[in-house]
This record gives sequence, structure tokens and C-alpha cells, in this order.
Amino acid sequence: MDVLQLDISGRPQAWISAKEAAVMVACDAIAWTLGEPCAVLRGGIQRVTGRQSVIEVHPIVAARGAIPTRAWRQAPALTNPKLFARDRHVCAYCAKAFGEDDLTREHIVPTSRGGADSWMNCITACRSCNAHKGNRLCHEMGMDLAYLPYVPSLHEDMILRGRRILADQMEFLLASVPRNSRLRT
Repeated sequence: MDVLQLDISGRPQAWISAKEAAVMVACDAIAWTLGEPCAVLRGGIQRVTGRQSVIEVHPIVAARGAIPTRAWRQAPALTNPKLFARDRHVCAYCAKAFGEDDLTREHIVPTSRGGADSWMNCITACRSCNAHKGNRLCHEMGMDLAYLPYVPSLHEDMILRGRRILADQMEFLLASVPRNSRLRT
């Protein structure tokens, strides 16, 4: 189970382990939390009182301190699993759904023709459609895109990372995902 770490303003920063979140609690490094406790970590027994130390970890924690400005201004890293998740495992050419092993990263403008390896130039394609298109442009092959590429927001990127997301975490992240996002369907 992972914990969603935010900065103090509520921007997602990272997925951290329950143990890492417990260390933040112990160090008084958490400004606020959301959701009901999702993990309880037990420590040693206090010699004088005989009580065992207990730390409850919430699914969403906001770290105290300065807001790192660089983290949310950059486009998220492009990886095949996140690309396939953004495109719902659907080929942009034939519009059929496939398993991850049958999909490829397809460049709308091929890199051999100056196309960038970026969110706005990459879509998901099945192996058959990708091979058929080759290093040509869509209009040269008479192929149309079933959907358009887009750069995921920071909140979408946290969802696309493929974690097992708890209901509280998903509700928090989806609240800031654009209404027209494919992740809402």
C-alpha cells in the first residue's frame, strides 16, 4: 500500500511507502492528512509506561516545508506503461483494445522524419497498425487517428503511474483531473 505525498499546497509529489510516511509522522514533517488511517505501524514498548508506540498512517499526507516549484512545471516523463494507460490500451488507428504485450509506442511524425519522442507526438498503436504505417505520415497511408494525444496533468500522471490507488487517493486525484480526460471514462 502506497501513500500519496503532497506538498503543503496540495500538489502531488510522490508515491511513498507506509514506512516512509510513518517516519514523516514521527519527525513531525506532516502538515495535514486526508482520509481514514490505512495502516498502523507498531514500535517498541516504553519502559516506564509499558505502552507500545503506535503510528497511524493516512492515505494522503502533505509534507511541511517549502513548495518545490520545479516539480509541477515539467511535463511528466513519457513511458510506455503510462502512454498505454493514457490511451486506455486502445490502438489510435484501428480503435481496438489490446493487452500491453501487443501494443507499441507510435510516433505520429516518425523520429526518422524529425518527430519528437514526446506526449504530443506519441500514441498507442497495435503492432499490426504500427508495422503497416512504418515511417510514413498518417495522410500518406490514408490513416486517421481515433483520438488525439495530450500531455497528462500532474494529477493524471500520478494515476498513470500504475499504482494500486485507494478510493480516498483516487477521489483526491480525480478532483483535479480535467473533465475531458480519458481517465474519467
